[in-house]
Amino acid sequence: MDEGISYDIEKEEYLKQIRILESEKKYLESELKRLQYEVNELKRELSRMRAPPLLIGYIEDILKDNKIVVRSSTGPSFVVNISENIPYEKIKPGMRVALNKTTLAVIETLQDSYDPSVVMAEIEEKPNVTYEDIGGLSQQLIEVRETVELPLIKPEIFKKVGIEPPKGVLLVGPPGTGKTLIAKAVAHHTNATFIRVVGSEFVRKYIGEGARLVRELFQLAKEKAPSIIFIDELDAIGSRRLDLSTSGDREVQRTLMQLLAEMDGFNPLGNVKIMAATNRPDILDEALIRPGRFDRIIEIPLPNKDGRLEIFKIHTKRMNLKDVDLEYLANNTEGASGADIKAITIEAGMFAIRDSRDYVTIQDFNKAIEKVLKNKNVKEPPQHMFM
Repeated sequence: MDEGISYDIEKEEYLKQIRILESEKKYLESELKRLQYEVNELKRELSRMRAPPLLIGYIEDILKDNKIVVRSSTGPSFVVNISENIPYEKIKPGMRVALNKTTLAVIETLQDSYDPSVVMAEIEEKPNVTYEDIGGLSQQLIEVRETVELPLIKPEIFKKVGIEPPKGVLLVGPPGTGKTLIAKAVAHHTNATFIRVVGSEFVRKYIGEGARLVRELFQLAKEKAPSIIFIDELDAIGSRRLDLSTSGDREVQRTLMQLLAEMDGFNPLGNVKIMAATNRPDILDEALIRPGRFDRIIEIPLPNKDGRLEIFKIHTKRMNLKDVDLEYLANNTEGASGADIKAITIEAGMFAIRDSRDYVTIQDFNKAIEKVLKNKNVKEPPQHMFM
């Protein structure tokens, strides 16, 4: 009897051990599969990393028998084959493709891309500058809004009158008069895509790079239409063409010619408006400023007395002033630009903070005027007014 019980106990122990071993076997098998999968993934990744690089090219022409003409990034054009994985009917001239480094065969098609500097030129967040923040330029603002805003908001008016809307507006004037500020206000008040670039960004080292950037900029503007292109410091690429021998000057001229072609070429701009600013209109090329490219040239002058008073009101409306006569300040800042007046208000506030005061006095403004305008030919205020 005892022997039978002992046998059953031993049998139960063996069965328990078998179940444990079977469970461990299943776990090891699943772990083996997982490790084999990781090994295969690493092999595939290693194979991809060891694969030769692909060249970037552009399709120039489509021939028979699945052959096409491509221009590689190195320059020359070649007649090559197309991979069987690419549908022949999807191949179009101008398309960007990846080429095998050895045979130059087309391996895959690529999406069109823009230069990062062109993509970053698009203003995603609207500036917080409004037309009310610009003083002394009421007539100039009317002309800018008629040229840029009105054709985008009410194009039917121009159709009824029977005229084409102006293409672009050029803002000219001394530094600090509000040219860029006007562009920010336009970006704030319009629902169009606003694209801002500086003229010097088109000046590149290699031949054709500047012209390509201009072409991509206008292509992006057409895709994002309605849109506004604002070119600040236009004189960096728009200077008068001369018989120069340096390669850098010739490259700038190529960029200018591409800009001229885009502004008044065979392809209509549609809902794309152009704004530009410069403080050197005297050196601009005649072809750039003729009607048809910049239909309106608006002068942004230094503010007069009434303009300076209006600008002082704008910049001091949030300041805690004590016995400050803004008309006196306007009278005694002759020759100051809007940027100078803004700097004067900031300096006056800093003088008050330096004296541990929470209000600004006329003495603070007088010291600020002397500091900001000391190198300018301005009218000096009477000494008794400083007290």
